[in-house]
Amino acid sequence: MMGPRTQTEPEATMGPLRRSSSSPGDRSSSTEALQKNNSSNSGVILDISTLKMTDVDSEVPPLPPRYRFRDLLLGDQAFQNDDRVQVEFYVNENTFKERLKLFFIKNQRSSLRIRLFNLSLKLLTCALYVLRVSLDYPEQVNGMCVNCQNRTSSAATEITEINWELIFWVNRKVPVWAIQVTVALISFLEAMLLTYLSYKGNIWEQIFQISFILEMINTVPFIITIFWPPLRNIFIPVFLNCWLAKCALENMINDLHRAIQRTHSAMFNQVLILICTLLCLVFTGACGIQHLERAGKNLTLFNSLYFCIVTFSTVGYGDVTPHIWPSQLLVVILICVALVVLPLQFEELAYLWMERQKSGGNYSRHRAQTEKHAVLCVSSLKIDLLMDFLNEFYAHPRLQDYYVVILCPTEMDIQVRRILQIPLWSQRVIYLQGSALKDTDLMRAKMDDAEACFILSSRNEVDRTAADHQTILRAWAVKDFAPNCPLYVQILKPENKFHVKFADHVVCEEEFKYAMLALNCVCPATSTLVTLLVHTSRGQEGQLSPEQWQRTYGRCSGNEVYHIRLCDSKFFGEYDGKSFTYASFHAHKKYGVCLIGVKREDNKSILLNPGPRHIMAALDTCYYINITKEENSAFIFKQEEKDKKGLPVAGLYDAPSRLPVHSIIASMGTVAMDLQNPAEPPEDSSKLSLPNENGAGSRRPSIAPVLEIADSSSILPCDLLSDQSEDETSQSEEEGSSVSDFVKGYPPNSPYIGSSPTLCHLLPQKASFCCLRLDKKCNHNSFEDAKAYGFKNKLIIVSAETAGNGLYNFIVPLRAYYRPRKELNPIVLLLDYPPDNHFLEAICCFPMVYFMAGTIDNLDNLLQCGIIYADNLVVVDKESTMSAEEDYMADAKTIVNVQTMFRLFPSLSIITELTHPSNMRFMQFRAKDCYSLALSKLEKIERDKGSNLAFMFRLPFAAGRVFSISMLDTLLYQSFVKDYMIPIARLLLGLDTTPGSGYLCAMKVTEEDLWIRTYGRLFQKLCSSSAEIPIGIYRTECHMFSSSELKASYTQSQVSINVEDTGGDEPRDNRREPWKKTAHRNSSASDQSEHPLLRKKSLQWARRLSRKSTKPPTRAERISQQRLNLYRRSERQELSELVKNRMKHLGLPTVGYEDVANLTASDVMNRVNLGYLQELQGISEHPIREEARTDEMNDHQNTLSYVLINPPPDTMLELNDIVYIIRSDPLAGPDVPEDPNQGQSSGGGGRRMRQDFGSETRDETHL
Repeated sequence: MMGPRTQTEPEATMGPLRRSSSSPGDRSSSTEALQKNNSSNSGVILDISTLKMTDVDSEVPPLPPRYRFRDLLLGDQAFQNDDRVQVEFYVNENTFKERLKLFFIKNQRSSLRIRLFNLSLKLLTCALYVLRVSLDYPEQVNGMCVNCQNRTSSAATEITEINWELIFWVNRKVPVWAIQVTVALISFLEAMLLTYLSYKGNIWEQIFQISFILEMINTVPFIITIFWPPLRNIFIPVFLNCWLAKCALENMINDLHRAIQRTHSAMFNQVLILICTLLCLVFTGACGIQHLERAGKNLTLFNSLYFCIVTFSTVGYGDVTPHIWPSQLLVVILICVALVVLPLQFEELAYLWMERQKSGGNYSRHRAQTEKHAVLCVSSLKIDLLMDFLNEFYAHPRLQDYYVVILCPTEMDIQVRRILQIPLWSQRVIYLQGSALKDTDLMRAKMDDAEACFILSSRNEVDRTAADHQTILRAWAVKDFAPNCPLYVQILKPENKFHVKFADHVVCEEEFKYAMLALNCVCPATSTLVTLLVHTSRGQEGQLSPEQWQRTYGRCSGNEVYHIRLCDSKFFGEYDGKSFTYASFHAHKKYGVCLIGVKREDNKSILLNPGPRHIMAALDTCYYINITKEENSAFIFKQEEKDKKGLPVAGLYDAPSRLPVHSIIASMGTVAMDLQNPAEPPEDSSKLSLPNENGAGSRRPSIAPVLEIADSSSILPCDLLSDQSEDETSQSEEEGSSVSDFVKGYPPNSPYIGSSPTLCHLLPQKASFCCLRLDKKCNHNSFEDAKAYGFKNKLIIVSAETAGNGLYNFIVPLRAYYRPRKELNPIVLLLDYPPDNHFLEAICCFPMVYFMAGTIDNLDNLLQCGIIYADNLVVVDKESTMSAEEDYMADAKTIVNVQTMFRLFPSLSIITELTHPSNMRFMQFRAKDCYSLALSKLEKIERDKGSNLAFMFRLPFAAGRVFSISMLDTLLYQSFVKDYMIPIARLLLGLDTTPGSGYLCAMKVTEEDLWIRTYGRLFQKLCSSSAEIPIGIYRTECHMFSSSELKASYTQSQVSINVEDTGGDEPRDNRREPWKKTAHRNSSASDQSEHPLLRKKSLQWARRLSRKSTKPPTRAERISQQRLNLYRRSERQELSELVKNRMKHLGLPTVGYEDVANLTASDVMNRVNLGYLQELQGISEHPIREEARTDEMNDHQNTLSYVLINPPPDTMLELNDIVYIIRSDPLAGPDVPEDPNQGQSSGGGGRRMRQDFGSETRDETHL
């Protein structure tokens, strides 16, 4: 039988677990060994019971199940007495050599101390050498040779004779010798020890190192002099220790960087090496020449130093020169060494400098802790993005002392480098080349000390999903490295938004883009309104322009959203305990500010126009629109001004041309506001003024006062407005049958995670996927074109490349519950590629939403999707064309396609998204339009002034016909100062719905509503009757050309009019002009056109022309006239014939095309802007009979549109003004109760004012 093994002899083989049959003595000995091992301070206990193997005969039978179950429960507690072995790790470091290596080399702090001590020793030896030289006298040299003592000094005076004894022997004092020997002994021992520790098997590699050779030259001779006293005065080149000091300094700097965890700076090291090399060369040359000249002219050390500096600086005065050939030879050697070493050092320094210019170096920790900085992380930095960020970031006065650190993985391009060299930016913008995914680069940018981190996506990438993935990783990396740093993230795709939900502020590009484009269809120029609100401006753009509209437009563009607590406000402090509507109206009346929202102290949600039921509290946060914030405003009361100047007090609203009450009078952002004295009436009684608070004054009796506390009996629907809450009971059967099937609810399927739930109009049952195809019939319907569907309202066509998840946000705002059912426009998605089932599942619940595969550059696709029955065509920028080889060429295809559609369908409203905002100047381009050229010059002037809104005067942007998502980048930048801007923008665009918060809509001012006269009276009318808050005006006005331009255009115009056709086309005009008819049930069927006088005069002129032609033309004259007409056939007629032929080829009726092909005076106003010039006498009722219409004539526009944000109360209302209003939530309570008699009330003039622009029915198009 084999006995038990000891615990120091474990088995190498593994076997089943067996009970050991060892004796009690063995067991006790193993216990003692175990206790002995446990007494060690380090190690791990390894259970080797599985390594034990005993004889097969000693195997114990298995235990009963109950014991095995107990062992399972108790675990290792049942084997506490088993043999265990303690294993120690890293025992190789316990040797004497390893401990020394750890102390001298590996340990950062101890090795730093050793190298500092070594540097001190080398510098001490150099200082001792200088001391020895200063105490040395060549006449007193004592050497081994006795004859040396008897030499006279006369031999030294001969220049040609060299005294070699003076070269090899020096006069060294005993104390100096003793100190040098001690230092040499310490240095020698240290060198030997480091050589031993660094030994790796090749001793010759250690011996032939230059540092080791120098160490031996400077230490061994001193050690020999200890044992041989006659050699104590031998010359030893101790000054060569300066090179060893240089090496010690380099090693010490490296250890210092490691010890303090500082990023290694190659630039700093290289500069240090260069400086040390120059010093060592000069010191070596000075000491060497001084010593060799002891045998010649005996130069002093200072003279030698002077000579070296003059020589190395290439000046060479020649007053001090070496006289013997050894010293001259040394000078030659030093110059050769300098010519080899210094250029290499300078080359390395230049290379590192250029690399540092590319990478940007570091942002020092001291600056990060004493100064404030923000970090901008981007994939690639373009000049447009950089300037937008810098202009918006530094537009706020509080951020002037901030630094911007740009962290970008790519090399800085030439344009960015040129911009950052401008003194305005070079002092506070730092470019670092690096990745946000590297902690070293984040440490270089001092991300943990940053005030904010902006992470922007590269929208010009072909694969936008990949760009989002990179943004997500950057956000995660920054959050991991600096969890307390506020994050401002821009994401492209909405489905990726939930990955960065932890960020403080997130802007999803496609969400905002599609929602803004959707609102542009029902609220014109919403994109312009929001863009102006989120840009920082002082309202000084265009103030030097001779055009009145440019001055007004530019001044109102300075309005922004600000916030203040009610108890701290002078604007709103007096309205504590009053209703929100009362506070908003009176603040606008008194101060010119527009209160749009409020937030309770105990609630995180912002409420836009919560209605009159909301009572203002002292701790409420008020959000208002004004030129500047209240803290930068001064208040000048009229009574005080009169007392100081002795002048009569004029009324606040004396004339429409008067500057607004919130005009800027100081360049530093301070606003002086003229406040009307309520106790003194206006001096000029003929001027319109707002009513007093008590309701007295010159106001019309029909405008009720705004109550301080809401009264449900007094809050009636405004008689200016059509019924906003769908009165289904009063609808006719024809109207109700098409919309009665709609229900209100939340969409059951969201295409992505994170979409805000919005109450919408839905279908009772989901539509089949086959029914969503507009141009294909299926088993459920046989319609193949838009006409067959018989839509009541005009279409909204969206042209996009793919059906991305962001397109869902285009549909939701147009199907929101607050949109009247009878005003819902059918939506047609014209997609380059068919959508997938996932997207169809999300949109199949919405009513009147269809899709069709096709492109806008295909005329057949446009005709099939119903473009002749459309009110708006939205052209979305395609992802595949966002990147181009040449900058700013990404929009080329889109611009040309839109220009073609504009020629084919001139009365169609086309809303285009561009990649680059600078390309908007090519929209509806007119090469010979002098006015557009003048606007281009104005844009250049504003850009030179540093304006953030230099593009605002471009007519397509001002009219809301073009938009670029890069304009909304400032929304994210502004959130750094205004953290409420993103929530407010989402509420305005309908992306978020908060219970009790209002929504943005628009209403139109008709001719019968001009009795209200001013914007201030309209504000009162809306607040008192329907608790709605107006925030701006969208104005369209005719542009007057100069007389020379009119004359030139008249000479080119020749029109032929048929008398019979002229007299019978008025019903067709009423059917063709959608602005004439309203959706109100009490509207008259014979509404007047937008320009009744213009149309009447044009028809009278046409009849007068027809009466003059009394003589019938002969047959030859008719043939000649026909040939002339054919020759003069205009481009408009050619295009009209082309479209009609294609419609006939597709089997589509051509009746409706005349509505979108004709350009009449009313069509100009219908198109709102960008119409072609139509002379007063050049209007034809049929485009087929138009003659001699040249493109040059049509390339002049006579209308322009622009947005006025928060205009002053004395602004006069004009015909066709569209007013932006924030309507209170209809589900928030009885804020706006319905009037049961409204459907039976008489249709007054105010009834004709339209709400929800674009809600015309399709009855007049005879679909």
